[in-house]
Amino acid sequence: MHIQDSHWSSASTLAPAAGNGRGDAARTTPLRVDAQRNLEHVLRAAREVFGELGYGAPMEDVARRARVGVGTVYRRFPSKDVLVRRIAEEETSRLTDQARTALGQEDEPWSALSRFLRTSVASGAGRLLPPQILRVGVADEQSGSDALDETRVPAQRTQPDEGELRLVSGDVGAGAVDDAGAAALLEVVGRLVERARAAGQLRTDVSVSDVLLVIATAAPSLPDAAQQAAASARLLDILLEGLRSRPA
Repeated sequence: MHIQDSHWSSASTLAPAAGNGRGDAARTTPLRVDAQRNLEHVLRAAREVFGELGYGAPMEDVARRARVGVGTVYRRFPSKDVLVRRIAEEETSRLTDQARTALGQEDEPWSALSRFLRTSVASGAGRLLPPQILRVGVADEQSGSDALDETRVPAQRTQPDEGELRLVSGDVGAGAVDDAGAAALLEVVGRLVERARAAGQLRTDVSVSDVLLVIATAAPSLPDAAQQAAASARLLDILLEGLRSRPA
């Protein structure tokens, strides 16, 4: 968690000035509890709003969903960039844990990869990946492979004589996750991909970036929760079939 101490101190300014009586101290305690509750509401609302609308959604939308004033949001997160970074880092960490769990609990490579995909899609974390991980660049023959500021990741696709899909690194502004968190996710997903490919269960041209794009893909929003869940499951089934290798 990356909340500065100043964020907590800003909440304390709402409390009455400390006095000598026990009554003053007692009145400050509920404010700390309320401040923590407001923080949880804001984080939950931010995950929902950014998950539905993307990181371009305004802070006012987050405040409305959290049922707090926009000033409350800014007291905790002095800029939108700070809030986006907090959400992106938490969701990247969650996906990394899910991938590690799949690796540790599934001996069969395809089962491990599909478990990770199903878990991550169900949690919604894939829709909150930071732009640093989801941005891709396509290098063609004219531009050359060094034309883009890019970094290869494990199991990256290489197709001779065709455009090459690569993850793009570097400063991407709002929502950039810390390099360590991004690297950890890419490493563990790369292991899932390599295992499935080595077992002949994954198409040879599927890359880590392809897998991340799959978990970031959401079914159209439907008013009925059951229909929404069914649509998401069906979409993932189709995408999984597209990843599997087929006998020659």
